[in-house]
Amino acid sequence: MALPPDRLKRDGAFACLFQEEKMETKIYVGNLSFATTEDELKELFAQAGTVASVALIKDRDTGQSKGFAFIEMANQAEAEKAIQMFNGKTFGNREIKVNLARPREDRGFGGPSRGGGYGRGGNRNRRGPGGERRY
Repeated sequence: MALPPDRLKRDGAFACLFQEEKMETKIYVGNLSFATTEDELKELFAQAGTVASVALIKDRDTGQSKGFAFIEMANQAEAEKAIQMFNGKTFGNREIKVNLARPREDRGFGGPSRGGGYGRGGNRNRRGPGGERRY
């Protein structure tokens, strides 16, 4: 598939274009009830078109839903239709938010090389009140 030269100049790399086009079919669904299942979401969004995949995001430790999901529709028109149909509508006694998914940010690996600290606490050797070292 040949891409128009203006799109190549604008975005710079073919890989970015491919990812950008694919993301237009993926939608974010937020403010879900924690009891919502993937099957319920698939059934709901099938009213707008063909559902390619449903990913209900769960806590990795407890397995409980985090209250949001990503749904991939078969094409951009169906994704836009789903947004118009369901954004702000009540589902599971909650007003859900539905919009295009943004590309995932690269967070890196953390550790001491990012910001000089270890995790959220910053520098391990930070001095507390009175100049004492806290370990």
